[in-house]
Order: sequence, then structure tokens, then C-alpha cells
Amino acid sequence: MTTTSLAAVALPNRNPGEFPSTPGEASRFLTQATFGPVDADLSRVSQLGYRSWIEEQFLRPRVYHGTYWDTENAIIKAASGGDRTAFGDQVTNSFWKQAIAGNDQLRQRVAFALSQIFVISMVDGSIDYWDKRTRGVAGYLDMLDDNAFGNYRTLLESVALHPMMGRYLSHLGNEKEDPDSGRLPDENFAREVMQLFSIGLVQLNLDGSPKLSAGQPIPTYGPDDVAGLAKAFTGWSWYGPDTSEGRWYGWIEAPDRNYRPMQAYPAYHSTSEKSFLGTTIAAQSAADPKASLKIALDTLFYHPNVGPFIGKQLIQRLVTSNPSPSYVERVASAFNNNGAGNRGDMKAVIRAVLLDPEARKPDIGSTYGKLREPILRLSAFLRAFNARSTSGKYLVGRTDDPSYSLAQSPLFSPSVFNFYRPGFVPPNTDSGDAGLTVPEMQITNEVSVAGYANYMMFALINGVPLWGSNKGDIKPDFTELLSLAVTPASLIERINAKLFSGAMSDSLKTSISDGVGTINVPTPTATNKAKVDEAKLNRVRFALLLALASPEFIAQK
Repeated sequence: MTTTSLAAVALPNRNPGEFPSTPGEASRFLTQATFGPVDADLSRVSQLGYRSWIEEQFLRPRVYHGTYWDTENAIIKAASGGDRTAFGDQVTNSFWKQAIAGNDQLRQRVAFALSQIFVISMVDGSIDYWDKRTRGVAGYLDMLDDNAFGNYRTLLESVALHPMMGRYLSHLGNEKEDPDSGRLPDENFAREVMQLFSIGLVQLNLDGSPKLSAGQPIPTYGPDDVAGLAKAFTGWSWYGPDTSEGRWYGWIEAPDRNYRPMQAYPAYHSTSEKSFLGTTIAAQSAADPKASLKIALDTLFYHPNVGPFIGKQLIQRLVTSNPSPSYVERVASAFNNNGAGNRGDMKAVIRAVLLDPEARKPDIGSTYGKLREPILRLSAFLRAFNARSTSGKYLVGRTDDPSYSLAQSPLFSPSVFNFYRPGFVPPNTDSGDAGLTVPEMQITNEVSVAGYANYMMFALINGVPLWGSNKGDIKPDFTELLSLAVTPASLIERINAKLFSGAMSDSLKTSISDGVGTINVPTPTATNKAKVDEAKLNRVRFALLLALASPEFIAQK
């Protein structure tokens, strides 16, 4: 990262559809496409333009979360004499390392969005935060990274066959029906892969609006579809060199089974007829779980709902909570056809989301934008001020406790429905009265607001705290701000450029200035340098706290 400030970046006056015409527009784009703008990326966007910056990001090399976990596991085992292993903290620490310092920012931001659609959670006992099984969660993040710029069909299959998803939604070890005992295939994954991962609950037009019959939305599926699809997902379990009973039940463990795709076990696959979503798989004379899986996933992939259903959620995660129908339609159309006749091209979808006129128009209205979720607030702050880890490991751990943390932590959602639903309309609010969805409001309340403010205050003073510790490992660099602290207006303008894309309101500037002005900076003398430095630092911290807690920062426009 360079030390060039946002205000110092000179941008050519070019077509606003391809190049930012102001520093604020460049910053706004990077707020949508990364974990927070930094000066090097601001310069790069100004040089390349939006589209070419995206294409360059598609080519950036990546780092693997599994490698981080393995490295830390070796250190922990050596230090404990083999008694302990790495666990969930190493997954979240790796996430934060890539979010804050990773060079493949677009991949990481898209993968984070995907992790909130294709949800697994270390809260669930089937994965277990404290267990070595979390190596599989690191592998799950790597799988999302691998597929972020690939094809949705491949992504869907990778999700379906990942053992952590298999554990979480209980289709790992899902057995065929048994008429004698009355056992039926587990329907959990079959239901959620339709409801959450592909087609949703109701049939959609290309623009995301529901199709109606007699004035009512038309359901996409019913109980029979779930039952039929569940049979198609039988006969898959742990990876290994054989398909023995011990391997199926997990009694025999391959060392890499927690992150290698599940393998087929024909002996446990249903051979009976399977009907779902207008598709029928004929009864099989010999069990063929791979063939059934292909037909099932192809049926979902080619369903007309997928483009608008997935496209709208990516818009919500990156750009705005309430995209217009025409915006959704343009993104869905890119999903359906990337311009070369290919369906499900994630690169085409990402381009459509980030380059759409509604995404790039600087001032599109008061209802436009989204709440900046807590993870993105913290990452934007840390990246803006070149934060680095003292240990080099980016020790953060869990941040999902609302009372003293962020009320959100990667891969720690309370259920498969994420921390918030994409259609959440906050009750008893102006947004709710206007019928606007504000997903992130589902984790916003008096407790979480206070917890966030206290967490950020601690981070400003001590660095970002590791869960369960009063020490901070990740610390921002305030050198530039300290040089401006004597003059509140200059200090505030730099914060405006760094965190607000230059769009901080005059009223907020006044409020911060009034607050900062209550902290007196003594006139320097030969003996009071420590007091002067302390006063400057207190001004910087107080100004940032007021900025980070303000509704203007929390609302991403």
C-alpha cells in the first residue's frame, strides 16, 4: 500500500461509465468491491478504470486458508506435545488476514458474499468450533474462493459435495429409504438447496418480482419435490480410498476427509424413481448416485429462478439492499447468458453487479445503498489506516457476541439462514413503513449498537482484541492523522476521504469538530512533548470513534 492520500489522487475526467470522475467515486466503487478502499487500489482504479480493474482482479493469485490452518496446527501441536490442535480461531484469523491484507480483494469479497448465501456455521455441533474438524471449514472457504470467479453450476456441486456442508445439513451419510424400518432419506439439504442456494420459495420473473396466480405468489416446490430430491442426494459420505461400511459411517478416517469432496457409495443410494421440479429420474437397475446427483443439480441450475434469485442477493451483499427490478433483470440476464452463450458465468455476474449504471451512479436517491454490516465496518477502518498484525497472524477469533463485539463473525451465523435474511423488513421503522428491505437491521438493536461502539473504542486504544483477551494484535497506523490533529478541520477531511468516500455531511463534520475541540492540545514547549502527543492521539481516537459510530458511516451509499 502507498501513502498517497485519497484527496491527492488525480483522476482524469473520463466517461463516468468506465472511469471514476472524482476520488469519491473511486472510493465508493472499492467500498463495494473490496473490504475497504486503500490508496494503492484508488490509484489503480483511476489508472485502469472500473472494468479493467475488475479484470486485473480476476487474475490475481490467491492464498489458501487451509495452508494457514495447517501451519498453525503444526505450531500448536508442537507446543502442546501433540495434545492440542488448531481449531475455529485459526479459520477466522485466516479470514481476517486475507480481508485486511490480501491482494485478491475482489475474490475475497465475493467469497464472503457467497459464504452468506451457502451458509455453514461453526456454531453448529456437527462442525464444532473447538475441533480439528474446522480444517474442513478452512477448506470450505477455499472452495468458495476457488469458485468465486468460476461457474455457478460448479459452485453448486462443490457446495453439495463438501463434507462440511454434508455435516451441517446432514446429507453426508444420507441413506436410501428402507420400507421395512420405515426409514426415509434425510430431507434437510434437499429443502435448503432449493430454498436458499438456488431457486427460492416462489417463482420469479427475470426482474426478481414474484409470478402470481390469482394474485398470489406461485410456490417453486412442494413436499413431493423435497422428498424426490432427497432421494437423489442419498449415497454420499466421507472421502477415502475405499467405500467400505467403516468409511461410510466415519469409523475409518482419511487424513484429508474434512475438506476433500464426498464420494459416492452406491450401496446406500436409492434406486427407486425420483421426481422433483418436473424432472423424473427413472428407477435404476444399479444404484448410480453420480448420475442422480448430476440430474438433480442440472435441474436446479437450469431453473429460471436462479439468475434473479442469486443475482439479487449478490447485489444486496455488494451494492444495495433494494435494487430496482431493472437492475436485477440486467444481472439475471448476465447469469443466463454471459454474451458467449454460457450460463452461470460468475465473472459475468460480478461485472454486471459492479458496473451497472445503478451501482456507479453517485447520487441515486435516499433509499439507495445498504447498511454496512459489522465485519465490513471493521475491515474498512483497518484497511483505511494500514493496520497490521503484531504477530503476523491477525488474531481476532470470534466477534459474534453482540454485547461486547460485532454481533457478526465469519462462518458463525446462528442458522443456515445467515445472520440476517435477504428479505428482512425492519418493523416499526421508516424503512419498514416504506416496504424497504434492510437485511443487516436484523442484528441491529440497542445491545449490538453499544457493543459495536465499545468494541471499536477498544480497537482504537489497544488494537483489535482477540476474543477472550484484553490485548490487541491488529493495530492501525495513525501517523498521518496525528500530523493533522492540531487542526480539526484538516483531521476531519482526511477521515472523510478515508472512510466516507468524501461524502461526509456538514452536520457530521460540525459534530466531530465540536467533540474534538473539547480536547485541548497544549502549545509545544521543550518539556511537554508527551502531553502534546497524548492530546493529539486522543483527538484522533475521539474523531474516529464519532465517525465510525455515525449512521453516515454505517450506511454504505
